[in-house]
Amino acid sequence: MPRNFRTARSLRVLLAEGPGVSAGALAVLLGLEPDLDVVARVSPGADVGAAALTACPAVALVDADRPDVLAEVAAVCREAPECRVLLLAGSARPGLVEGALAAGAAGVVLRDDAPAALADAVRRAVTGEAVTDPTLEPQDRGRDGLSRPPN
Repeated sequence: MPRNFRTARSLRVLLAEGPGVSAGALAVLLGLEPDLDVVARVSPGADVGAAALTACPAVALVDADRPDVLAEVAAVCREAPECRVLLLAGSARPGLVEGALAAGAAGVVLRDDAPAALADAVRRAVTGEAVTDPTLEPQDRGRDGLSRPPN
Protein backbone atom coordinates (compact mmCIF):
# COMPACT_ATOMS: atom_id res chain seq x y z
CA MET A 1 0.00 0.00 0.00
CA PRO A 2 1.45 3.45 -0.91
CA ARG A 3 2.58 5.57 1.93
CA ASN A 4 2.14 9.32 2.10
CA PHE A 5 5.67 10.72 2.09
CA ARG A 6 4.65 14.36 2.56
CA THR A 7 5.77 16.16 5.66
CA ALA A 8 3.12 17.69 7.87
CA ARG A 9 3.80 21.14 6.41
CA SER A 10 4.66 21.09 2.73
CA LEU A 11 5.85 24.28 1.04
CA ARG A 12 3.28 25.37 -1.51
CA VAL A 13 4.75 26.21 -4.94
CA LEU A 14 3.21 27.99 -7.93
CA LEU A 15 4.76 27.49 -11.39
CA ALA A 16 4.21 30.23 -13.99
CA GLU A 17 5.15 28.90 -17.43
CA GLY A 18 6.79 30.92 -20.16
CA PRO A 19 5.77 30.93 -23.83
CA GLY A 20 6.73 27.63 -25.44
CA VAL A 21 7.92 26.23 -22.12
CA SER A 22 5.90 23.58 -20.35
CA ALA A 23 6.50 23.27 -16.64
CA GLY A 24 4.82 19.87 -16.51
CA ALA A 25 8.02 17.89 -16.02
CA LEU A 26 9.28 20.40 -13.46
CA ALA A 27 5.98 20.19 -11.60
CA VAL A 28 6.28 16.41 -11.42
CA LEU A 29 9.93 16.50 -10.33
CA LEU A 30 9.33 19.14 -7.65
CA GLY A 31 6.26 17.22 -6.52
CA LEU A 32 8.51 14.24 -5.76
CA GLU A 33 10.23 16.29 -3.06
CA PRO A 34 8.69 15.31 0.30
CA ASP A 35 8.35 18.89 1.51
CA LEU A 36 7.19 20.61 -1.71
CA ASP A 37 3.68 20.68 -3.14
CA VAL A 38 3.03 22.24 -6.56
CA VAL A 39 -0.39 23.79 -5.96
CA ALA A 40 -0.84 25.74 -9.21
CA ARG A 41 0.47 26.05 -12.76
CA VAL A 42 -0.11 29.32 -14.59
CA SER A 43 -0.06 29.32 -18.37
CA PRO A 44 1.44 32.19 -20.39
CA GLY A 45 -0.97 35.11 -20.55
CA ALA A 46 -2.76 34.17 -17.33
CA ASP A 47 -2.56 36.50 -14.32
CA VAL A 48 0.16 35.28 -11.93
CA GLY A 49 -0.87 37.74 -9.20
CA ALA A 50 -4.45 36.46 -9.19
CA ALA A 51 -3.23 32.86 -9.18
CA ALA A 52 -0.98 33.61 -6.20
CA LEU A 53 -3.94 35.08 -4.32
CA THR A 54 -6.02 31.97 -5.02
CA ALA A 55 -3.36 29.27 -4.48
CA CYS A 56 -1.56 30.93 -1.53
CA PRO A 57 1.91 29.58 -2.43
CA ALA A 58 4.99 30.10 -0.29
CA VAL A 59 7.03 30.50 -3.48
CA ALA A 60 6.16 31.36 -7.07
CA LEU A 61 8.59 30.12 -9.72
CA VAL A 62 8.04 32.47 -12.66
CA ASP A 63 9.61 31.91 -16.07
CA ALA A 64 11.72 34.91 -17.04
CA ASP A 65 10.53 34.65 -20.67
CA ARG A 66 6.94 35.59 -19.79
CA PRO A 67 5.84 38.88 -21.32
CA ASP A 68 6.12 41.75 -18.82
CA VAL A 69 7.71 39.39 -16.30
CA LEU A 70 9.03 42.16 -14.05
CA ALA A 71 5.57 43.72 -13.82
CA GLU A 72 4.22 40.27 -12.92
CA VAL A 73 6.84 39.88 -10.19
CA ALA A 74 5.88 43.26 -8.76
CA ALA A 75 2.18 42.33 -8.92
CA VAL A 76 2.73 39.08 -7.02
CA CYS A 77 4.81 40.88 -4.39
CA ARG A 78 2.10 43.52 -4.03
CA GLU A 79 -0.96 41.24 -4.12
CA ALA A 80 0.48 38.28 -2.18
CA PRO A 81 3.29 39.75 -0.04
CA GLU A 82 3.80 36.49 1.88
CA CYS A 83 4.77 34.75 -1.40
CA ARG A 84 8.44 34.77 -2.37
CA VAL A 85 9.16 34.95 -6.12
CA LEU A 86 12.01 33.24 -7.93
CA LEU A 87 12.56 33.85 -11.64
CA LEU A 88 13.48 30.87 -13.78
CA ALA A 89 15.97 32.04 -16.42
CA GLY A 90 17.22 30.11 -19.42
CA SER A 91 20.45 32.10 -19.52
CA ALA A 92 22.02 35.33 -18.33
CA ARG A 93 20.56 38.55 -19.73
CA PRO A 94 21.83 42.05 -19.04
CA GLY A 95 19.80 43.67 -16.29
CA LEU A 96 17.67 40.61 -15.50
CA VAL A 97 18.94 40.00 -11.97
CA GLU A 98 18.91 43.68 -11.04
CA GLY A 99 15.43 44.19 -12.52
CA ALA A 100 14.05 41.10 -10.79
CA LEU A 101 15.43 42.10 -7.40
CA ALA A 102 14.17 45.67 -7.84
CA ALA A 103 10.70 44.30 -8.66
CA GLY A 104 10.74 42.33 -5.40
CA ALA A 105 11.92 38.86 -6.47
CA ALA A 106 13.86 36.74 -3.99
CA GLY A 107 16.27 35.79 -6.75
CA VAL A 108 16.91 34.31 -10.18
CA VAL A 109 17.78 30.66 -10.80
CA LEU A 110 18.50 28.63 -13.91
CA ARG A 111 15.45 26.96 -15.43
CA ASP A 112 17.55 23.95 -16.50
CA ASP A 113 19.20 23.43 -13.11
CA ALA A 114 18.88 20.04 -11.45
CA PRO A 115 15.51 19.55 -9.74
CA ALA A 116 17.27 19.10 -6.37
CA ALA A 117 18.99 22.49 -6.81
CA LEU A 118 15.67 24.17 -7.70
CA ALA A 119 14.02 22.54 -4.68
CA ASP A 120 16.86 23.82 -2.51
CA ALA A 121 16.42 27.33 -3.97
CA VAL A 122 12.71 27.20 -3.04
CA ARG A 123 13.55 26.17 0.51
CA ARG A 124 16.17 28.91 0.84
CA ALA A 125 13.83 31.57 -0.55
CA VAL A 126 11.17 30.68 2.02
CA THR A 127 13.65 31.39 4.81
CA GLY A 128 14.14 34.91 3.43
CA GLU A 129 17.45 34.25 1.74
CA ALA A 130 18.21 35.96 -1.57
CA VAL A 131 18.81 33.15 -4.05
CA THR A 132 20.58 33.89 -7.33
CA ASP A 133 22.56 31.42 -9.39
CA PRO A 134 26.20 32.60 -9.44
CA THR A 135 26.39 32.22 -13.23
CA LEU A 136 23.66 34.85 -13.56
CA GLU A 137 25.33 37.41 -11.29
CA PRO A 138 26.67 40.53 -12.99
CA GLN A 139 30.39 40.21 -13.63
CA ASP A 140 31.23 43.66 -12.26
CA ARG A 141 30.30 42.83 -8.66
CA GLY A 142 32.76 41.79 -5.99
CA ARG A 143 32.24 39.10 -3.37
CA ASP A 144 30.71 41.67 -1.04
CA GLY A 145 28.01 42.50 -3.65
CA LEU A 146 29.27 46.03 -4.24
CA SER A 147 29.63 47.29 -7.80
CA ARG A 148 33.16 47.58 -9.14
CA PRO A 149 34.24 50.08 -11.78
CA PRO A 150 35.32 48.48 -15.05
CA ASN A 151 39.07 47.95 -15.42
